[in-house]
Amino acid sequence: MSKSLILTQASWAKIYNQIANEYPPSVLLVRDKMKAVLGFTSRTHEEWVEFQLWAEGSKTRHQLESTIHLDFYNEPKRTFFLLKYSEHIEIGKTNT
Repeated sequence: MSKSLILTQASWAKIYNQIANEYPPSVLLVRDKMKAVLGFTSRTHEEWVEFQLWAEGSKTRHQLESTIHLDFYNEPKRTFFLLKYSEHIEIGKTNT
């Protein structure tokens, strides 16, 4: 299995819509079919991220950040995905 690709919610929404226009609905709704056709499955990941409010004297706060992880099972399909959808992937927001 290849390393997961981490996308922002906004990036995934654009890619999801493009996939939905190109493939039958079952490809996105049935995980086994997604894996067979696209070479990956998707999952939502949430974690608490620290940030500081400068207006309040550098007080540390937390916010919930939600990302989409695409778990690839086929390296050629992962490469094809990166080439095809690279315009929608935000630089600096993903792990490739």
